[in-house]
Amino acid sequence: MKLRTRAAGATRALCLLAVLTTVGLLPWLSGRDPALAVLRARSAEQEPTEEALDSVRQDLGLDAGPLSLLGNWASDLLRGDLGTSWVSGTDVLPSVTAGLQVSLGLMGAAFAVAVLLACALVAPVLVRGRGSAGAWAAMAAALPEFLLATLALLVCGVWLGWLPTSGWQGPEYMVLPALALGVPAGGLLGRLVADALPAVLDERWVELWRGAGVGRRTISAAALKRVLPPLVPQFGMVAVGLTGGAVAVETVFAVPGIGRTALGAAKSQDLPLLQGSVLSLLLLGLVAGAAAALVRRRLLGPALRDAGLSLPPVRPVRTHPVIPLTLLTVLTVTIGWGLLRDPYTVDTTARLAAPSWSHPLGTDGLGRDVLARLGHGAAPTVGTAAAVCLLSLLVALALGFLPGVAAGAADIANALPPVIVGILVAAAAGPGTGGAALAVALISWPPLAAHAAAMVQEVRASSFLTAQRAIGASPSWILTRHVLPSVAAPVARHALLRLPGIALALASLGFLGLGAQPPAPEWGLLLDESRAYVERAPWAALAPAVALALLAGLAVSGAAYAQGRRNTGWVTKKRVTKRGTKRVTKRVTKEKEALVEV
Repeated sequence: MKLRTRAAGATRALCLLAVLTTVGLLPWLSGRDPALAVLRARSAEQEPTEEALDSVRQDLGLDAGPLSLLGNWASDLLRGDLGTSWVSGTDVLPSVTAGLQVSLGLMGAAFAVAVLLACALVAPVLVRGRGSAGAWAAMAAALPEFLLATLALLVCGVWLGWLPTSGWQGPEYMVLPALALGVPAGGLLGRLVADALPAVLDERWVELWRGAGVGRRTISAAALKRVLPPLVPQFGMVAVGLTGGAVAVETVFAVPGIGRTALGAAKSQDLPLLQGSVLSLLLLGLVAGAAAALVRRRLLGPALRDAGLSLPPVRPVRTHPVIPLTLLTVLTVTIGWGLLRDPYTVDTTARLAAPSWSHPLGTDGLGRDVLARLGHGAAPTVGTAAAVCLLSLLVALALGFLPGVAAGAADIANALPPVIVGILVAAAAGPGTGGAALAVALISWPPLAAHAAAMVQEVRASSFLTAQRAIGASPSWILTRHVLPSVAAPVARHALLRLPGIALALASLGFLGLGAQPPAPEWGLLLDESRAYVERAPWAALAPAVALALLAGLAVSGAAYAQGRRNTGWVTKKRVTKRGTKRVTKRVTKEKEALVEV
């Protein structure tokens, strides 16, 4: 335990140092003159003459080089000084503190919405005692946050006038942003808990408690306490993601949060403000990770230390084949129909046309057919997201067997907003689909690795594996026959839940010019291009959003059906064997009775 704690601490320190160093080198990695970027941020009208640029360099000390600037920033940091903004000339610490306070308030409200939605998704499982395919929860998790934010702003803020649409001046200003952030997060958390509950509710102790007259509420609380330990890190990571990853929602509602502050600093290359914002997010990630680890240890109690855990048996959820088959049919027909049409033809006379027979899903702002662009964008969108998802799953399973390293690196990587990582990667490798995929891959593995590490730790501490070691089972046998099968299946289902989110992260980078570029018919670009006229032509934005939701439902329900079918086949075979044994026993008994009569 001490060795694991030391490894986690060393990993956190190294990752923190690496990230802050990379952020400090951003102007030089990008190949752009930081003096020019700062001059344009200070005054867009001023001519970038050589005298003006030299004045900026001398003012900021850029001639000393990046390493000297990093050293000076680190020495000031030890004294509690985050430096002075290159653009505004004000102290960085008050700006970072103000942005972090706003983001923490928004995170608290969004997390409350997520927990309430998760409870609504988990309640039917507790009542019925069995799970479902989880298609609805997966669709909720796949809803684009910035699209939800735009729709909420239009419906509740503009059309109905119930709530304010921008700014941050009171509690009522956080309602719409919290809903936009909390619904996808609640779908994800609710599905993770609901996926683990059926196996627990099928255990022997639940039947004994019910027979003894224990109330349903007490049994439900005990079942949740048994399910939550490996999922507690996910709640902490979701909370951190709602803080720094809310850049799009903060932009839609003009919320002065820390994510929006970091994005503005990165665009203007305001290095001290960017370093202070990223440092605050990293520290928040470390605090959340430590709190989640503490809660998890309290839930497990001494059983984790004494290797006395008993894990629930694997119980795949059975789902009717109609659900994945219907979703697959709808997606296949829509994409196939779109592939027969031209996605690049511009018809300005048919701009924002409503759905009709000539344009079944309408047209976009340039008069291009939405159905055609949806069909031709399926392969790059789903293919790139699936490749990143698979890579994240493999990295997570590998790091899951190194809990100390996984916990330390995951806390740091999870705290970084995808947009900031995309800017750093684009600065080093240039913009493009490959750079965007690399940026998303760098930050998409932490939740999966945390899930895998928690499960590996609990499986290794189970009493069953203690018995296996006692009878002489080899480590390789235990790893391949018990540990890996127990971990891989739930983490793979978790990865499928995050597939649409990965596609949306790629889309957000494309919108900022860091990923796929127009006129590519990529689903993320379709969403971002249609945001400006979602009030006049909602079909252009709803088409890719519904496609992502259907993709999430298909991935989760298809996996549940495939696994449930394998399990059903095994059970059926076992039942047939038992029936055959009973027939033989019954025939032998009758023959014995006949001999006795004779």
